[in-house]
Amino acid sequence: MPYTRHMLETRRVVAIINQKGGVGKTTTTANLGAALARAGVRTCLVDLDPQAHLSLHLGVRPGPDDPTVYDMLLDESVTAIDAAVEVEPGLDLIPAETDLAAAETDLATIPDKQSRLRRMLEKSGDRWGAILIDCPPSLGVLTINALGAATEVFVPMQAHFLALQGVGKLLETVGLVCAGVNPSLQVSGIVLCMHETQTTLAREVVEDLQAFLESSSTQDVPWRTCRVLSPPIRRNIKLAESPSFGQSIFAYDPTCRGASDYAALAESVIAMWRSPASEVEVKVDATSSQGADSIG
Repeated sequence: MPYTRHMLETRRVVAIINQKGGVGKTTTTANLGAALARAGVRTCLVDLDPQAHLSLHLGVRPGPDDPTVYDMLLDESVTAIDAAVEVEPGLDLIPAETDLAAAETDLATIPDKQSRLRRMLEKSGDRWGAILIDCPPSLGVLTINALGAATEVFVPMQAHFLALQGVGKLLETVGLVCAGVNPSLQVSGIVLCMHETQTTLAREVVEDLQAFLESSSTQDVPWRTCRVLSPPIRRNIKLAESPSFGQSIFAYDPTCRGASDYAALAESVIAMWRSPASEVEVKVDATSSQGADSIG
C-alpha cells in the first residue's frame, strides 16, 4: 500500500546541508524528493542556494514575473503555495534565481530575518507531507533560516577522510544553531553519496562514522538519534547526466541503479519517520556541541 502524507504523524521539514560543495547535496534533494513523491508523500523542494542548481536540475527557469523563494522571503503577500511549481506528480519546487544572493543583505533589516522561512512555510498548512530544503554551502542568513524552519537535518557526504572531519565541524555548527534558533532541531540522517562499496577507505570511514554516532547516542546533543541512512547512493553516471536534461533520475532513467538507490532510500526514510524513535525531541544547549570533537 503506498504511503501518503496523512500516514506521517507530522509534516517533516528537512534541511539538507553540508558546508562542503560537490558531495551530492542538490542531487539528493532532487531525487530523494522525487522518490518520496513517488512513494505517495506529497513533497515540496525549496531551492535556498543562490546558485539555483536545484531549479536548474529540475528544469525550472522562472520568468521575470514568476515568484521565487526570494520573493517569498521578502514579500509577505507571496506565499509558499504561490511560489511553488509542480515539476512531477506530487512533487513541487519553490525555485531560486541568482538574485537570491541579495537576500543576505535584504533580510538584514527585517526583524524576523532568522525565522522568515519558517513562518512562510507554516502558512502552507498541510499541503505537503515533506519539505526538503537545499541549503547553500555557507552559514549565512539563508542557512540559518533553513535550520530555523527544519524539524531535522540530513547530511549528504562522501566516505572520504576529509569529509568525515567536515561532518564533525558541521555537527558543532548545528548544535550552536539549535541553542539559539531551534532547540528541537535534530540531525537524523547521514546520506552516503557517490559511494564505492568495494574500497577499503570507504568501509573504514563508514565504520568510524557509525562508531561515532553510536557513542553520541547517550549524549545530550542534536545528533544523538542520527543514523547512517540505508542504502548508500552508489556512484552512477546517470545521476550526473539527469540535471542537463532538467529531470529527476526517475524521469530520466527510472531503471538505473541511481533510481533504485534513491527509491530504496525514500522507503528507508519513510520507515524512520513512522518509527516512534524518530519522534524523540532533543534539547541542547550551547555547550553540547563538544560531542563532535572526536571526528572533527
